[in-house]
Amino acid sequence: MKKLKIALFTGNYNHIKDGVSLTLNRLVRFLESKGHEVLIFAPSIKNPPLEHAGKMLEVPSIAAPGREEYRVSLFLPEVLRLELDDFKPDIIHVATPDILGLRALFYARRNSIPLVSSYHTHFPSYLQYYNLGFLERPLWKYLEWYYKHCEKVFVPSKSMLSWLRGIGFGQEFTLWSRGVDTNLFSPEKRTSELRRSFGIKEDDVVVAFVSRIVWEKDLRTVIDVSKKLIKENKNIKILVGGDGPALEAMQNELPEAIYAGYRSGEKLAEVYAVADVFFFPSDTESFGNVTLEAISTGVPAVVANAVGSSSIIVDGESGYIAEPKNIDDFTNKIRRLTDDAVLRKKVSKAARERAMQFKWDTIMSGLLNDYHEVVRNYKSEK
Repeated sequence: MKKLKIALFTGNYNHIKDGVSLTLNRLVRFLESKGHEVLIFAPSIKNPPLEHAGKMLEVPSIAAPGREEYRVSLFLPEVLRLELDDFKPDIIHVATPDILGLRALFYARRNSIPLVSSYHTHFPSYLQYYNLGFLERPLWKYLEWYYKHCEKVFVPSKSMLSWLRGIGFGQEFTLWSRGVDTNLFSPEKRTSELRRSFGIKEDDVVVAFVSRIVWEKDLRTVIDVSKKLIKENKNIKILVGGDGPALEAMQNELPEAIYAGYRSGEKLAEVYAVADVFFFPSDTESFGNVTLEAISTGVPAVVANAVGSSSIIVDGESGYIAEPKNIDDFTNKIRRLTDDAVLRKKVSKAARERAMQFKWDTIMSGLLNDYHEVVRNYKSEK
């Protein structure tokens, strides 16, 4: 197949380590390993936490109001537009349909270049946490208009795809799932030494929550369920992995928990492997990378019945699905696993087998085939 030149526009590439930035960096590494060229346009900060893949051109941006760790892209400067002209992309991929994404759309239409987009962040579900629900309707209207101008729109899960169709989106969405490194996130990473270092006894049962520590991950449910579990069973230990702006508030409300802090790579895999049950009540995910990493480690998961995580977990087999924000439902389903070691072992095996279906190379190859299809069809139509 022809070697492609791909221009990638995204609102997050190296200034926050989250599911979006890690997925896009993995995509760029994959594309470059296959001989394709990628040019990335994204905001950044001084001393970004993520060493990014590929050639990235920084666009002007400001801190997001009320959430300074996020950046809002402002525009595409003339000097960067000239670099884009010289690059001569075969296809443009917009990961964030923000102001920068809008400029990319106008550029693509003006220069007859096919444009695709991917739905990474379930923005409307975030609005409820910041008293911005009044923006939901205009946001959907804008997204519907934007996606109508895309050759393909990639969605990370079947449940997300069904949800978008259910609210009336007429676009033809394409599934671009997420993968997991099953060698890194493996049951073999479990060590009694790390459990002991956290003060966990041999007969303790560990319930883990791993995420960016932000309120839109439904920390309220994490805190309330954790307190209830600890009160009922002195042998249950709550392990929290991750960092974020709400960490101090969470520590104040849930001082009983063990806080592992932010970890990546092998150290993150070891944190998952300490757990006996994984607990993730967030209903704002478009996929749920942490859930996939947990079950790949052989840890049964209890997740919210919401788009994203519910596509990963097979209810009653690789874990359980609970009603969002329902404290009793989450508590009861977690308790099934904490109280029954035989059941945990059975679900753990099924969880690992489920994760083996999500291979990164297969998933990235599928996206590359979609790129080729879009370029081929676009040229034939012209």
